[in-house]
Amino acid sequence: MIPHLTTALTGPLQELETRFLAGSTEIEHWFRSQWQEHTPPFYGSVDLRNSGFKLAPVDMNLFPGGFNNLSPAFQSLCVQAAMAAIEKICPDARNLLLVPENHTRNTFYLQNVARLATIMRQAGLNVRIGTINPAITEPTSIEVPDNAPLLMEPLVRNGRRVGLRDFDPCTVLLNNDMSSGVPEILRNLHEQFLLPPLHAGWSVRRKSNHFSAYDDVARDFAQLLKIDPWLINPYFAVCGEVNFHERAGEECLATNVDALLTQIRAKYLEYGIKDDPYVVVKADAGTYGMGVMTARSAEDVIGLNRKQRNKMAVVKEGLEVSDVIIQEGVHTQERINAAVAEPVVYMIDRYVVGGFYRVHTGRGPDENLNAPGMHFVPLAFEENCTTPDHAGNPDAGPNRFYAYGVVSRLALLAASLELERTAPAE
Repeated sequence: MIPHLTTALTGPLQELETRFLAGSTEIEHWFRSQWQEHTPPFYGSVDLRNSGFKLAPVDMNLFPGGFNNLSPAFQSLCVQAAMAAIEKICPDARNLLLVPENHTRNTFYLQNVARLATIMRQAGLNVRIGTINPAITEPTSIEVPDNAPLLMEPLVRNGRRVGLRDFDPCTVLLNNDMSSGVPEILRNLHEQFLLPPLHAGWSVRRKSNHFSAYDDVARDFAQLLKIDPWLINPYFAVCGEVNFHERAGEECLATNVDALLTQIRAKYLEYGIKDDPYVVVKADAGTYGMGVMTARSAEDVIGLNRKQRNKMAVVKEGLEVSDVIIQEGVHTQERINAAVAEPVVYMIDRYVVGGFYRVHTGRGPDENLNAPGMHFVPLAFEENCTTPDHAGNPDAGPNRFYAYGVVSRLALLAASLELERTAPAE
């Protein structure tokens, strides 16, 4: 059942979809060749924005926490993709340890853990949940709405392996983004597969590294299809040594905001776009939509009031923000029942396994939707993301969702390059 969905169905995006549709054979061959050279992350989710004239990723999460928001129709795809990923990494895998975030009261997140554990069990693995939450010192059963209780057990280190008191896994699946740092208990493991790797956590990872890699991917893909890479790629810049409490780094912010807006206006003029350009300033590391603000001029980032500075200064786990990414704002023309929406696409290994819409009734098309008050609408496009309808119009549902899948896989490929480039020297 597809919710009432309205999008901008004319202009360059429809032209972009036409190119995707006509070039689908070349696109899929290109992806196959890329995956022969690069290893995809175990899983990931991509936030997309469809402005009607461009379709671009604005965030890439390597520890996706919304499997509970996928339609149940996606379950078999998730299981098949998980089986393929595990067989490639560890063909003899039998035991898998799932390490979640420390949330024990966030029922939505716990539902995600339950769904993820079910996927891995159906993929043929013995799954148990090990926690690094210091408050859990013995096996603890936690109630989860619409699911069986989750048994959380404290992690145990045994030499250079990690597991539980009576459970020695060959694979450790992290669903914890390590915002507050890499737990000592997970360092220097031997003969155990840690997925994703430790340097994928936000204590190390930077969004600017991801979008730098995405620049390369988008450029190569655009050459393949003979399109302007800007149509699938947001401009960005970086400011380091920012201190919002002390108002340090305001000049860097203002200069980069002004430069980006100038670039965007030039593109808008080239394509005859009448929208007002804007940029999004956000912490270079972190998630949960924290440390995010919108700017429409350089003046918007100068002389922030105390409330604005406090909002930008700290992200998840109370970590202070010192580096920010300034990213081109991409308007969203997607609507679900008249509310502003953006697609979120989920992948396991190199496969699109489903998605949903993030919807916010209190936000506009040029605002961050990852904020309190959002809700999620599952959308059953599991076949459409990988199977375009060549007999249909470019803007037909299967072809729009195929475009989502293509751009999301470009972001996944960029994540693989990012992890390669930032891997610690052995």
